[in-house]
Amino acid sequence: MPKQVLAIVGATATGKSALADALAHVLDGEVVSADSMQVYKGMDIGTGKIPFAERSVPYHCLDLVDPNQDFNVALYQRAARQSINDILTRGRLPVLCGGSGLYIRAALDAFDLDGAERPCDPALRQQLAQEAKSLSSEQLHALLAERDSQSATLIHPHNRRRVLRALELLEQGDSYAQKSRNFSAFRPYFDTCYLGLDLPPVDLYQRIGRRVDHMIATGLLQEVEDLVAAGFRQALSARQAIGYKELLPVLDDHALLDTAISYIKQATRRYAKRQRSWFRRDLRIQSLDASVPTGRLVHRAFCLAQIALGR
Repeated sequence: MPKQVLAIVGATATGKSALADALAHVLDGEVVSADSMQVYKGMDIGTGKIPFAERSVPYHCLDLVDPNQDFNVALYQRAARQSINDILTRGRLPVLCGGSGLYIRAALDAFDLDGAERPCDPALRQQLAQEAKSLSSEQLHALLAERDSQSATLIHPHNRRRVLRALELLEQGDSYAQKSRNFSAFRPYFDTCYLGLDLPPVDLYQRIGRRVDHMIATGLLQEVEDLVAAGFRQALSARQAIGYKELLPVLDDHALLDTAISYIKQATRRYAKRQRSWFRRDLRIQSLDASVPTGRLVHRAFCLAQIALGR
């Protein structure tokens, strides 16, 4: 049996979830989430999970861990491939859906992270962050260049987060450059048809605004309050989950709700811009105009999927 998968990718608010659900329904498939935040239990509205009652097929890789539990791309790769293989064994079509580019590639491309991705060492990360406070971005990058010139050439000097990650890997006996070389090769693990939803920035940003407003209207603030009450406040801050960290000051009466909503929309627009850049680098993705009416979009995607997958 060919290991065939359909992947629906794109920036947030382009309608990936609805399209994936519709295609899985008509193609005898099941949805596998590829969203780095949807793995967390209780984080539902802010991560855009389709409500259970609105799902027309089984879903996988949702609600895998509590918000305060460590989770990384290697653990996701293991869970996603297990779900995909299980779906294939049962003769159904796995429909991977998400906007987390690294998670999508980890699931569908042939590089092995299982057992190789080193877990975060909180003590080491804190130590490096503390030492970096006294260094400018250029000095920090120079420190990396002294110890690992190959990795330094791949990272912009002003990207402090990535420089720190490269230094952390060095302390753990690993190399950012080596991981990047393995990652740069687009070698398929599954025979995959990639469909990417896209919108012009102006239209996308309007959708993002409406999406955030809908999340607030349907109870996002209460969801954040419930997570804080359950003891997950620190996890929400540490994960930098858009839509959650911005609302924490509102609960503390340190910010107005309207201000927080504005910050959520701004952060989401920035994230969507990065997503669009990521997916445009992958020439395997067939782009679809997400602005067309839903019926036409589903029909177009259905035809492309059938041709690519030989169904």
